[in-house]
Parts: sequence; structure tokens; C-alpha cells
Amino acid sequence: MKSATPIEPGLLKIFRLFAVLQFVLTVLIWLAVRYAHRVPPHPVGSSLAMVAVSAVLLAYLSWPRLEHWMGAAYLPLALGLVAATPFAGQFMFLVQDPNPAEYVEFVKEQIVFLIFPLMLVGWQYSFRWVVIFTLGLGLVDVALVTATFAHTAGIEPDYARTLLTRTVAFLSGGYVITRLMQEQRAQRRALRQANVELAHYAATLEQLTVSRERNRLARELHDTLAHTLSGVAVQLEAAKSLWDSSPGEAHAMLEQSLTATRTGLTETRRALLALRTTPLQDLGLVLSLRGLAEAAAARAGLALDLHLPEHLELPPDMEQGLYRVAQEALENVVKHAQARRVSVRLAREGGRLTLCVADDGCGFEAARADSDQHYGLRGMFERADIMGGKLQVESQPGRGTTIRLAVEEGRGPRAHL
Repeated sequence: MKSATPIEPGLLKIFRLFAVLQFVLTVLIWLAVRYAHRVPPHPVGSSLAMVAVSAVLLAYLSWPRLEHWMGAAYLPLALGLVAATPFAGQFMFLVQDPNPAEYVEFVKEQIVFLIFPLMLVGWQYSFRWVVIFTLGLGLVDVALVTATFAHTAGIEPDYARTLLTRTVAFLSGGYVITRLMQEQRAQRRALRQANVELAHYAATLEQLTVSRERNRLARELHDTLAHTLSGVAVQLEAAKSLWDSSPGEAHAMLEQSLTATRTGLTETRRALLALRTTPLQDLGLVLSLRGLAEAAAARAGLALDLHLPEHLELPPDMEQGLYRVAQEALENVVKHAQARRVSVRLAREGGRLTLCVADDGCGFEAARADSDQHYGLRGMFERADIMGGKLQVESQPGRGTTIRLAVEEGRGPRAHL
């Protein structure tokens, strides 16, 4: 009954507990037979033999190093010992008092000692081994009887019914146990596969997030530092060419270069600060959105219409998604909308969160906009998809833009990209 598969979780712990209970039970039976004489038809020798085998089993299971030394043979040998306990009693019964009628009663009583090893075989092995184990018990029983009784006519009817009933019951029970274990193993395999896929998804999501942040960093640096440096370079070249012929104009261009440099430095610091950290961990979503909206409105000189709940606790991934969508939407308002007013609203209604960022700027043809060519829009749609939400972009030239994100609170991140 050797198997290359590892021992089922928890099996040895239950097995050792049963070995203790079996040893205690056999000792109690022996004491009752030895001193009280109230457990017929047990001869003293049969009870003592069962105590001896139970003690060997208990010692075997209590020696931790044996499992390492014996490898795959460890469990089959333990199952053999626990199955040998009742047979040791039956053997001593036949040796001391070969009475057919009493022997049949003794065999019936020993069935209780065989139920547990049957459960362990079904727990660890396939139904084929349950069949082998059950038929093996029957063969050992028959061998003991035929070796003891020369004529089995007096024992055969009742004894045969007992063996047949035990065999059918053990096969039926063993089949149920093996089927249950097959279902449990299948569920464990599915769970392991799901964990592998989840780990892969988490790694992919992390890589996607890093890639998206790099793209955002490239856009921020391009819109701030690159534009500033290119403008300053042009102004300095012009100032250099006018330095001798027109000092006044050259001086004015230098002043403009200094102003552009200071503005670019401020914008670069703001961009780097936004990339370096997020205020969510310190302030929470509501205060972070408030600070983000107020800062964006101050930079672009916009009138701000802000409607946020006083307090809102959400999972970190949902807070991060809402914050980043609002951040990207406000950046688009500041850089491209040419708006005078911006509105930021976050509301919770019936288990649904709705984030809305609207402006009264120049707008664009939303139906013709290609998200692949607009990295900001694509990033917002990707975040909405990861959150399991729905993002809507409503815009027309000259009528402003509205970005609305709706997320169900009970719906977690999607398990696919």
C-alpha cells in the first residue's frame, strides 16, 4: 500500500489520537476480563494480545524519526498494525478456546477496531486500496478459521453472513470516503491553481502599475521640465544674439527666462512630489481628493465646486483607483480644458460609489477620441476596469467635459487584465 503521494494533512494527528484511544480501550477490556470477568466471550489471552499490539502501534506512531526513515512505507505499516490488533485477539481466542459460536460473537465485536483503519485507507488512498484492504481482512479471517477448525459446518452460516455483511458495509463506506476525498483533493488543486493565477495577476498588475506610472512620469517631465528648458533655451539664444545690438531687449528676455525657469521649477517639484508619494495613507481618500482638487483649481485659476462626504472608509485598492482617476481627470482640466470652473463630486448611494469630475472648458469629440492616442484616458479606463467599475466620458466641443466613474462597493478587483 505504498504511495508516492504525501500523507494527507491532519491524517497522522488523528491517527495518533486514535492509537491512544485504542490502547486505553484495550487495556480497559483486559482489566475487565482479568478481574471482573464481565466481558464474555473474551479470553484473557486475546485481550492481552490486543493490548500488546496497541502498545506497539502507539510507540510506532510516537517516534517522529520513523516517518523520515521509512518514507512511503511508514503509513502502510501503521495501518497494518492497527488492523492487526483485532486479529491478534482473534488468533489468541482460537488458540485458547476454539468455540465456534463464541468465536463468531468475538469477530462481530472486533469490527469496531477495523472501522478506523478503513477510514484512514479511504482518506489516504484510492478505492482500489479500499477493496484490497477489505478483501484482505476477509481472507485473513477465513485463513484463521480454516486453520483452526477442521470442520466448519457448525460455524459456517453465521460466520459467512458476518463476513459478507462486514465486506459489503466496508466497501460501501470506503467508496463514500474515497469519493469525498477525491472532491476535496480536486478543490485543493483548484485552490492552488487559483492562488498561482492570483499571484501571477498581482505581479502583472504591479508591472502594469509601474509601467503606467513611468508613462505618467514621462508625460509630467515632458509637460514641465522639457517645455521649460526648451523655452528657456530659445530665449537665451535670442538674448545672446541681442546682447550687443539691443541690451534692453536682451535684459527683458533674461527676465522672461528667469520667470519661466522659476515656474518650471515649481511645476517640476509639484510633479515629483505627486510621483514620490500619495497622501492617501496619511489623510485618507476624502481629504486627499479635497487637497488635490483645491491645488488643481489654484494652479489654473478655476472656480471650484466640491462635494465630498465627510468620512469614507474603503479598501486601499479602491481608494487608490478613485484617487488616480480624479488626479488624471483634474490634470486634463488644468492642461487642456481652458475652463473657468471645475466640479468634483464623490457620492455613495445604495452601495455604489460615483466619482464625477466636470468642467466648462473647450471639450472635444468624445465619440471620435481614440483612447490609445490619449494615454490619460486609457489609464483611467484601465483603472476603472481593474476596479470592476464603469467609466463614462461625456464631452462636446465648446460644452466642457464630464468624467464619471461608478464602482460597486461589494465588487473587488477583477481577476483578469
